[in-house]
Amino acid sequence: MSVPRYHVDSNILLRFLTGEPPGMFAAAAGLMESAERGEVVLELSPLVLAETAFTLESFYRRPRKEVAATLAQLVTRLGVRLAEKARMLDALGRVEATGVHLVDAYLVATAVETKLPVASFDRDFDKVPDVDRFEPGR
Repeated sequence: MSVPRYHVDSNILLRFLTGEPPGMFAAAAGLMESAERGEVVLELSPLVLAETAFTLESFYRRPRKEVAATLAQLVTRLGVRLAEKARMLDALGRVEATGVHLVDAYLVATAVETKLPVASFDRDFDKVPDVDRFEPGR
């Protein structure tokens, strides 16, 4: 018999990670515990993960590197299935190491995999030594 699978939304992750409000936290924690016991599988999209990171940083004012570390722990939990897991873990590690935004770190991880430079005016990409930045007009 197969276990139920659910696409998990950022509001579930945010309740679980922030503990707010208590009733929703309890429900979200219960779902995460069910996933760890193998009773359900939570399908996590990279976009939902990015939205969660953005909300933790902007609304909850959590430090970016701390958010990346927390999300890396979350996506390695049993019962959480993250699309593009290796690339997203690479991106989260780059956020922890450099402090760049998660979306930029994801683009760097993709560029490294494909061996292509990143076209951008954003000099944050210069913080990452293993990718080349192409600036149009230069």
